[in-house]
Amino acid sequence: MRNRWSAADAPDGSAPIARLVYASRLLGADPGLVLHGGGNTSVKTTVTDLTGEPVAVLHVKGSGSDLATMDASGLTALRLERLRALLRLERLGDSDMMNELRCARLDARAPDPSVETLLHALLPHPVVLHSHADALLALTNQPDGARLVGELYGDSVVVVPYVMPGFDLARRCADLYPAHAHAGTVGMVLLHHGLFTFGADAEEAYRRHIDLISRAEERMGLPRPPVAAVPPRPVDRVRLARLRRDVSATADAPMLLSRHEDPAVRAFLDRPDLAAVATRGPVTPDHVLRTKRIPLVGTDPAGYADAYRRYVERHRPRARTTLTMLDPAPRVILDPELGMLTTGRSAAETLMARDIYRHTVDVIEAAEAVGGYRALPAEDIFDLEYWELEQAKLRRGGPTPEFAGEVAVVTGAASGIGRACAEALLARGACVVALDRDPSVGAADGPARLGLTVDVTDAAAVDAALDAAVDRFGGVDIVVAAAGIFPPSRAIADPDPAGWQRTMAVNAESVAHLFGRAHPLLALAPRGGRVVVIASRNALAPGPGAVAYSASKAAVTQVARVAALEWAGDGIRVNVLHPDAVFDTGLWSPEVLDARARHYGLTVAEYKRRNLLGAEITSARVGKLAATLCGETFAATTGAQISVDGGNERVI
Repeated sequence: MRNRWSAADAPDGSAPIARLVYASRLLGADPGLVLHGGGNTSVKTTVTDLTGEPVAVLHVKGSGSDLATMDASGLTALRLERLRALLRLERLGDSDMMNELRCARLDARAPDPSVETLLHALLPHPVVLHSHADALLALTNQPDGARLVGELYGDSVVVVPYVMPGFDLARRCADLYPAHAHAGTVGMVLLHHGLFTFGADAEEAYRRHIDLISRAEERMGLPRPPVAAVPPRPVDRVRLARLRRDVSATADAPMLLSRHEDPAVRAFLDRPDLAAVATRGPVTPDHVLRTKRIPLVGTDPAGYADAYRRYVERHRPRARTTLTMLDPAPRVILDPELGMLTTGRSAAETLMARDIYRHTVDVIEAAEAVGGYRALPAEDIFDLEYWELEQAKLRRGGPTPEFAGEVAVVTGAASGIGRACAEALLARGACVVALDRDPSVGAADGPARLGLTVDVTDAAAVDAALDAAVDRFGGVDIVVAAAGIFPPSRAIADPDPAGWQRTMAVNAESVAHLFGRAHPLLALAPRGGRVVVIASRNALAPGPGAVAYSASKAAVTQVARVAALEWAGDGIRVNVLHPDAVFDTGLWSPEVLDARARHYGLTVAEYKRRNLLGAEITSARVGKLAATLCGETFAATTGAQISVDGGNERVI
């Protein structure tokens, strides 16, 4: 492992907090050390309080901070003397401990401190760094991990048997560390948990950390050599969507399902003993919160859920508080045909489970090559999964986004109404696959948004986009057909056959094709499929010179009506919006707006509100209504046509 400390980039020694932040970011930038908010760091300083008295302070990583991106605001300052007084107690519940830690903060507005704060307070060194390094976990997850640690490090580290994080672990370390530490001690190894190093400053603590992990990497053969690439195996998107529906049924809520495969994962999936090695438990108990104790091997979520319920009931007497069972759905699925799949109520959850289990694969393979992978017993994993602190979070809860766990495909999503529909669905918790022929459609991508450059008239490209949507998120719950074009004005007596064909192809035929390809996916949507077609006032009240546009919007309205008739038995709702005079789309430049307003003897502001209600119709207004149509408010509505025009006499 490369030492990335740079004397040129690091703050100078007179800024201990800044140097700690620098070291924290170095640790957090390496996924072989820290994943998704894991690990923690601290520095001890002396500050002057409001009374002018010097106070010894521990600055420790706060809850919610990520080492890779944190700054000084991610640290919480606590009174060190109070923390060390708590360590003298024989017994303290973890909820009571967290309350005491909050009370010890210098600033009540600071984040909750790390649950391992007392460990940082215990160690007598100015700087302490903690990680969950892959190499160290591969070393300790062995039948005789403690012996291997001793052989590798000798007495330069203090070895602590596994104890669940919290007060009990801090008390165990308070007994063991003073008894075994000496002038040459540079770290502390917590079996099945991670590594602590310390030093007089951040650079020394970091250098020791990298040195100890490098020695573990060399011993365990990590990083593993690259595995030869193999061609990806095609996967039937309907099969994936069906599996996602079954997972959602076990969770009793819509779930996302994301597929991942690379050469190392493929080699792991092809192991003849896959079911045996993959179900021994997580590499560290902390991961159970993201991956559950074991993955599902195969494609039987209902069987997995039954086994999970038995696991909970078997260990229920161990719970230290009133136990609320988590949903029994798997978070990791391993199937030799489908690949490695991860599930969650949000895209972030699926990504965290994916990253953690991808590292788990490397740890298991490395451990198997040495002495055999051995995780902690199920009861230890259960204790952390149903920890009183985690159960308290469940009881506090919080609102679940309206479309959590659901997936929307939106066409014409690079601008105008399509973009507004995508943004409205994202804001309500949906994952969005945004399609547009404009490459800028991918500019705003993130975990919950996938932008794809697609011409909706290209049937093969639409098929590929649906494959990508299901590969990334597991299925399709919502389709918003917003892609459309408005050709130049032409009288019927002055036809433009090419323009007519292009307008019909984009505005109507492409929607009919998309419907046909998306129907099997919508039929598998956990809460029922929903479709919104963005048509136009012209479908109801056409205007002169717009024969191609008006006919195409009338045609797509008929496509939607027929779909509503045909798909109701599948639980799929299909509704139509008819916007008019939406002036913040690409069709309306300032020059065109000014010309049209002058034609009617109006100002631009007056022209924009030329409707019965005097309302300005914006893309955002249409997008919000499209999202609302997909929600519970309209759960009993299909085949409806709703105008969004402020009131138009010709339509009424």
